[in-house]
Amino acid sequence: MEPPPAGLQLEFQTLFTTEALQFLSDLCTTFQPEVDRVLKLRTLRKVQLDLTGELPGFRVDTAHIRNDPTWRVSPVPSRLQCRHVDIGDLSPCDTHRFIQGLRSKAQGIQVDYDDGNCPTYYNQIKGIYNVYQAVRNQFHAAPPISQAPVLMLRPRAWNMVEHNMMVNGQEIPGPLFDFGLLMFHNAKLLLENQSGPFFYLSKVESHLEAKLWNQIFLWAEYKLDLPVGSVKATVLIECVLASFEMEEILYELREHSAGLNCGIWDYSASFVNKLGHRADFLLPDRSKYVNMEKHFLRSYMDLLVKTCHRRGALATGGMAALLLPRDKQSVLYKTVMTTVTRLKLLEIQAGVDGFMVYDMDLIEPMQKLFQLHSQGKNQLQQLRDDLTVSPDDLLTMPEGGVTLYGLKYNIAVGVLFIEAWLSGRGHFFYKGQVEDSATAEISRSQVWQWIRHQVKLEDDGRTVTRGLVRSLAQGMQDDLREATRSQTQRDEKRLATALSIFLEVVQTSDFPEFLTTYLYLDHTFLSSQRLHEERADEGQYKARL
Repeated sequence: MEPPPAGLQLEFQTLFTTEALQFLSDLCTTFQPEVDRVLKLRTLRKVQLDLTGELPGFRVDTAHIRNDPTWRVSPVPSRLQCRHVDIGDLSPCDTHRFIQGLRSKAQGIQVDYDDGNCPTYYNQIKGIYNVYQAVRNQFHAAPPISQAPVLMLRPRAWNMVEHNMMVNGQEIPGPLFDFGLLMFHNAKLLLENQSGPFFYLSKVESHLEAKLWNQIFLWAEYKLDLPVGSVKATVLIECVLASFEMEEILYELREHSAGLNCGIWDYSASFVNKLGHRADFLLPDRSKYVNMEKHFLRSYMDLLVKTCHRRGALATGGMAALLLPRDKQSVLYKTVMTTVTRLKLLEIQAGVDGFMVYDMDLIEPMQKLFQLHSQGKNQLQQLRDDLTVSPDDLLTMPEGGVTLYGLKYNIAVGVLFIEAWLSGRGHFFYKGQVEDSATAEISRSQVWQWIRHQVKLEDDGRTVTRGLVRSLAQGMQDDLREATRSQTQRDEKRLATALSIFLEVVQTSDFPEFLTTYLYLDHTFLSSQRLHEERADEGQYKARL
């Protein structure tokens, strides 16, 4: 282990006891080989798609699972039966917002160590310690854990490592670091309070990865003397390949499943990741032509709902990222509320059992929307037997082109996300909504793909080239400075670095699979985090959360 970050000595000593370290060490020693294997299988699958030109499809070797009508997932505990509105993108190192979430009327909180969080050593330890405190009712301003919204703990995805801990001479997987500490310190107390342990699993790409998670759950339950099935997990279907294995994913996790979740931007970005070099999979401007009403995304949501409800599992939708203005009488407030209501009503009518919001002022209006348009705690009775979804439905890209506005918007989101990461923040606000790694992924993916396919702008017919992107990005620097509230020379340098990294990412010949991995393994990011810790030692650093 690396020594504790400055200012977190107490938290470090509380979390990293001899017993906890032994648990983490045993966990990583047991499962590191299988983690390495599933990551290599991901690479193999991508190579197969590239070399053969074949399209993703439903697997022949697992057809017996899909064709067996008899199996179901185990019932979820009572506190998970109503999942109407969760708070999304809640980075738990933000103590103030975390306590706000605990005091809210939401059904649950996505305690996010992944998309909405920047995984610095400081942030991970602070965030895990805050959960430790919440489970022990140590936040006096918050209700007891048995009465607070349920904590849906979201460890990092398999593509992330933890630089600050090594086992057997190897940096350990980020999700095992997060999961191991959260389970070791909190599982028994959560179970005693009928409030967990519940998890979100990010970026699962196949049923083999779900099987690995199930093995990890069984191992942890045995080690901690918990009943089998105590852990419940919702899998986020964020990859197009996983959309063809949803039944198999539920099957592998059937003792531990809390259902599946569908979102829009990571899923859309996965088309570029897996198939984006093919002209048939050119994704049009997301600001104008991509939303959950488009056929390929609506088909994905419909299939997820049908699959889940057929197997007795809950199906949840994505997060409303729009932010309500403070002036409730303003035209903009009404416009935002109307937009969120329309999109979330679409999901309710599709049969989802819940979804997420970022803005906590949206919790009660969206709960009322559920009550008006559905019956009971969930919609498991909506089996969608009338629905058939084919591979073509899932793989047909929407029509549309690229606008100058959409290109500049994607550039801005990509640059500002990198700047946020260099500042130790996992999400930021831009043009009235929250942006996180999911929107950063789709933004940089689209710019990379548009350069690769030399698309022409609808506005004036100019071809999207790296020269055009570079020119636009440099011309946007005043707007980017305003968005980051750049004031000091250090701020200016960080923004310039973010712009440079973004241009590097969208110009590279080989598409980087995950922007977060690219950043997390980059010397610039690691150096910036060391700088933050040095400033914290001097008592100067205050994270902008």
